[in-house]
Amino acid sequence: MDIPRIFNISESAHRIHNPITPEKLATLGAALRLEAGARVLDLGSGSGEMLCTWARDHGVSGTGIDMSRLFTEQAKRRAEELGVADRVKFIHGDAAGYVSGEKVDVAACLGATWIAGGVAGTIELLARSLRPGGIILVGEPYWRQLPPTEDVAKGCLAHSISDFLMLPELLASFGRLGYDVVEMVLADQDGWDRYEAAKWLTMRRWLEANPDDELAKEVRAKLTVEPERYAAYTREYLGWGVFALMPR
Repeated sequence: MDIPRIFNISESAHRIHNPITPEKLATLGAALRLEAGARVLDLGSGSGEMLCTWARDHGVSGTGIDMSRLFTEQAKRRAEELGVADRVKFIHGDAAGYVSGEKVDVAACLGATWIAGGVAGTIELLARSLRPGGIILVGEPYWRQLPPTEDVAKGCLAHSISDFLMLPELLASFGRLGYDVVEMVLADQDGWDRYEAAKWLTMRRWLEANPDDELAKEVRAKLTVEPERYAAYTREYLGWGVFALMPR
């Protein structure tokens, strides 16, 4: 069980596998008013930066689940590095359908709502692990400006314009699902730059070290087109944010 190898290659140097920066991640933790001892579940936990830094800064404990064997091992090393390995646990596995055996104060899925078929299904899944009065965190893209054509949407790596909503519509959709939006932290273009542009140096270094690898042609093709594609499409049209929700 693992994610496609191209992601393990291109994001191998990332600590955060979405457009939120360490500063924004810290802002989110403070905004949620986390208390020492709070339990956090993170589905699609990547390299564990959220759980590890929040355990260090706020005294939370928790569990992260991710399909990438590489990212899970990086998360465990990060927990050791920050001295929080006794408070956070990382599991290499499929987060789809995962329900915590003990109810949690925060149930999160940042940038991986595909695990339950989209936003609505992921919120329903997270709610099964949430204690009364707890908070659900969903990280999700939205359109900063509506793409004028389907080709522009595809340039943002969406299948179609209908894949994402404008921000007001996304917020309204949470209400229709029966949740209050109680906080949000939005990525900015600098965050997108750090997420996307950091891949390019990683891919170049990987190509230099692995010229004969079976994936080398794919990585070379991706590196060749990604800077221009990103600047023309994703950077201009696509937003991303973390939304804190509480059941009504």
